Amino acid sequence: MKKKSLVSVIMPAYNAAGFIAESIRSVQQQTHSNWELLVIDDASHDATSKITEGFIAEDDRIKLHVLPTNQGAGFARNIGIKAATGDFISFLDADDLWKPQKLEKQLKLMQEEQVRVCYGSYELMNEDGERLNKQIKALKTLTFSKLKKANYIGNLTGIYDARSLGKIYCPLIRKRQDWGLWLLAVRKAGGAKGIKEPLAIYRERRGSISQNKMEMLGYNYKVYREVLKYSAVKSLFWMVLFLWEQLFVKQKQKVSLHK
Repeated sequence: MKKKSLVSVIMPAYNAAGFIAESIRSVQQQTHSNWELLVIDDASHDATSKITEGFIAEDDRIKLHVLPTNQGAGFARNIGIKAATGDFISFLDADDLWKPQKLEKQLKLMQEEQVRVCYGSYELMNEDGERLNKQIKALKTLTFSKLKKANYIGNLTGIYDARSLGKIYCPLIRKRQDWGLWLLAVRKAGGAKGIKEPLAIYRERRGSISQNKMEMLGYNYKVYREVLKYSAVKSLFWMVLFLWEQLFVKQKQKVSLHK
């Protein structure tokens, strides 16, 4: 029997004691069981590491890295990527959840269609874990040009083939580094494929950057300038396209689960 591909799951965690156990369990419940979970504790002040160690005692697929000082999610993800040994690399923050067939369905599509980057739709819940009856719909096909206009890949659903693409790291900017990573991956892969079915559940946190639109725009400019290395003029041009996409196109992604 052909051995199942190993998937490295990168989980940055900062003061996530209230959520991380549920997130780890959602990885353990995957129907694709050949995975390693790399939890990167970004110098938490709570019981994040202690809770993770409890899981490690019973499941040797889970590993913990504790950072001495807080460095941000992008830095923490890069520590996990560097330590990863999997054929594929995926991401799950310590407050989000995967559905049980998430990995299985993505790996199947990637094998059948020779895809090197895959992502999916995801549902929304609030900070207290209450489902919001809404989902963000994934595009079936995603080009690099389309991804430059807006971040269409929910990081909790993204997975890339590290065997063919090599390890792709987060750019070291404080925010929007996940978008930067997927831009680099999709550019190298020549595109990405999306799965319409919701694969994960995203927790909307109060005060997150997604709720702070002006701050987000500033970091978007950094992505164009520092990650894609565009000139100031070209970066401003893509900022205009980004705003157009947000106002008139991307809002169609968020729909009711019963629509």
